[in-house]
Amino acid sequence: MNWKKQIWSVLLLFAALDQVYADEGMWVLKELNKQNLARMKELGFTPSYEQLYSETDPCVANAVVIFGGGCTGITVSQEGLIFTNHHCGYGAIQQLSSVEHDYLKDGFVSQSKEQELPVPGLTVKYLRQTIDVSDRINSVIGKIDDEYKRLMAADSIGNVLCDSIGVDEFKQASVIPFYSDNKYYLIVYNVFRDVRMVFAPPSSVGKFGGDTDNWMWPRHTGDFSIFRVYANANNEPAEYSKDNKPYSPKYVAEVSLQGYQDKDFAMTIGFPGSTSRYLCSWGVQQRIEDENIPRIEVRGIKQEIWKKAMSESDAVRIKYASKYAGSSNYWKNSIGMNKGLARLGVIARKQEQEQAFAAWVAQDPQRQAKYGEVLNLLKEGYTSANECQRALVYLLESLERGTEIVSLARMVNSFDAEGSTDEERQIFLEDRIKPFFKDYEPALDQQVLAAMMQIAKERIPAAYLPDEFTNIDKKYKGDYKKYAADVFKKTKLLSYDNIVNFLSDPKKNAKLKKDPAFALSLSSFVALIELKNHLNESADKITKGERLYLAGLMEMYPDKTFYSDANFTMRASYGSISGYRPYDAAWYNYFTTEKGILEKQDPTNDEFWVQEEILDLVRSRDFGQYANENGDLQLCFLTNNDITGGNSGSPIFDKNARLIGLAFDGNWEAMSGDIAFEPELQRCIGVDIRYVLFMIDKWGKCPRLIQELKLVK
Repeated sequence: MNWKKQIWSVLLLFAALDQVYADEGMWVLKELNKQNLARMKELGFTPSYEQLYSETDPCVANAVVIFGGGCTGITVSQEGLIFTNHHCGYGAIQQLSSVEHDYLKDGFVSQSKEQELPVPGLTVKYLRQTIDVSDRINSVIGKIDDEYKRLMAADSIGNVLCDSIGVDEFKQASVIPFYSDNKYYLIVYNVFRDVRMVFAPPSSVGKFGGDTDNWMWPRHTGDFSIFRVYANANNEPAEYSKDNKPYSPKYVAEVSLQGYQDKDFAMTIGFPGSTSRYLCSWGVQQRIEDENIPRIEVRGIKQEIWKKAMSESDAVRIKYASKYAGSSNYWKNSIGMNKGLARLGVIARKQEQEQAFAAWVAQDPQRQAKYGEVLNLLKEGYTSANECQRALVYLLESLERGTEIVSLARMVNSFDAEGSTDEERQIFLEDRIKPFFKDYEPALDQQVLAAMMQIAKERIPAAYLPDEFTNIDKKYKGDYKKYAADVFKKTKLLSYDNIVNFLSDPKKNAKLKKDPAFALSLSSFVALIELKNHLNESADKITKGERLYLAGLMEMYPDKTFYSDANFTMRASYGSISGYRPYDAAWYNYFTTEKGILEKQDPTNDEFWVQEEILDLVRSRDFGQYANENGDLQLCFLTNNDITGGNSGSPIFDKNARLIGLAFDGNWEAMSGDIAFEPELQRCIGVDIRYVLFMIDKWGKCPRLIQELKLVK
């Protein structure tokens, strides 16, 4: 490369990095700087930084919670009331549902605190501390060359730091790496374990549009549910007790009835799960071909089997509703991501950036010594791992996560029957085994097992297939329907009582090894471990390459403010209310109204079926204080806030840090957003808080909840 090309490449990189648009980024609140705050003020934000985030005093961030295992929620009353998405509460709603009490279909309204339903296993976490421990860790690991040893040393120090906090079941601490293992924070949460369901709209509202509308705009989905956090007499986290009281939080978010206009300030605070904004071109290629494509194919097969069975039986529908939603969500996301990455030419853009980085490194001997191997590490790491990675995803999706009988066998085998007490065994049975059988249909899983065995055989290279396939193919000659029928006929794991006996009697436990479901599970697990071992060498190269690549980019462009990839820690994203142009000659407005329900509703389609009582409410146009200036009820709206999975349920705040909605989705045209943010296309879809309140008030006839809120009219 001649010097002119080198300079041009550097300029290209500068241009690319300079396109970290002002509204892009999932920002650690502790790291917000003058540049961030100035932009927020420019967009209209009025509170001070201390009102938004403080280490000591009550602030807006105190009201935001981790809801369950992977969502966000917002505290809206002095009595621990939590708003989150319907799809975030879906598992809890499903868990409490039955054919007699179908809360999924019919919704749920509690008219008193006594009617609120405890949800076993559900937690709400409040962030209490974020401590920068980078110096402590980096001072020890900085001179370690071996990447695996470096990571292990960081983990060891992190464990010591967490132990010093004094963790227990109500206090959680973790040391989390940021900026590709270049920075570390100690994160501390209070964990509340008494959480009760308060209100859920029917699925005709909470899931209106189903899979068809998922990730799409325009939306007309009332994606919300309401829970309450309870605490002991000292207002501390506790296990469920009838004597517990509603939790009194440190800060309560105000709820606005004032609405919003185009270009108004909008901000989310939540817990985004994972992004890969600094991923190299080889990593993007692997994501497309060796992760997303296998996932799309396998989940598509399984979901088709599930959906048919769910359409034929209400009992099956209730049992599998949450499972299907969880599977389908990321399935459709993977489809959209692949299309978006191709349409936007992301690989070519990443390659340009890598060329520019190489030119910058080549200009200085010290840079060459520090960063000269980076791109080779990334290229070798990813390309050498592609085949194994693809096989791994097919194995995970087909057997490890795709087939429930395999998961059950693994679960039973994971329990230490000989080394556990009677109490530990009983807890395991109550917490793990009973819930499994509550939502399980063996006949349906038999169909899935046959299909998953077939796709695994076709797509996984023989060298990586579980050894059990050799025995199966010899005996059944590729007839996986026959094999699946025999497994379900002969396995002893389909009986709860049998599992109790297996776990209670060491002699009976030993017989598990001969069980066909156990044999498949064990063989699959061994194959999984072997695949992961194959990937270890490439993983070390990738980890080291990514750490040095981001460090180099930050050194190369010292005046640029970088943000860390999402890692399910609290982040703020700021921007504006905004529509967008999805394609030529089309414009999407920034909000939808009740008219869309009437236009879309279809009594012949379960995704768009709506109860007559709700249609009557909409047709009456009796929206009261929840209507906009034209008398319409606004349902959903768009912002350009930077979000991803985990942000579901995140509060959307206006310029005064008042709640105007709940984020619940991204748009189809920007499914590549986890890797490449596109400001012209990428949008956050939220449910308007006025629609939420309308449903509580007019449909639920539950004024007690409205009265708890700090309403701003």
